[in-house]
Amino acid sequence: MQPGRDYIGIGVGAMVFNQQGQVFLAKRGPRASNERGTWEFPGGKVSFGEKLAAAIAREFLEEYDMVIEVVALLGVSDHILAEEQEHWVSPTFIARHVSGTPTILEPEKCVEIGWFALDALPGPLSQVTQDDVVTYRLRFGEKAQKFSAIDPT
Repeated sequence: MQPGRDYIGIGVGAMVFNQQGQVFLAKRGPRASNERGTWEFPGGKVSFGEKLAAAIAREFLEEYDMVIEVVALLGVSDHILAEEQEHWVSPTFIARHVSGTPTILEPEKCVEIGWFALDALPGPLSQVTQDDVVTYRLRFGEKAQKFSAIDPT
């Protein structure tokens, strides 16, 4: 049985900011499970018994050799892909890049990565990433462009 196809899956993601206020995005590759060719705030499946924040930290380390610090929950999206016959519940966190030079460790799933200003994101964006950008701007203001807009320190 496949999560997202045979039953509703849980996939977690993160909007990770660097010290310059840019966000990290990855372009989905030809072997990605869905939305191939779109840019996204990366993430992955949550394992049974795994906490959401731990899952996203694990995914960034496994897929990009990055250590992140989860700061807050941004929101939750209904990720329904009718054409691909998939259904996911997708929480997205706001996080900080702590260490590690971003590297593509799963080249069949991801073909390109980069840091981008919020007002200069590449396209096309995945469905959840589009939702996340809207949620971020609604929550922190249309002109919110940097991590400092939500920095608790």
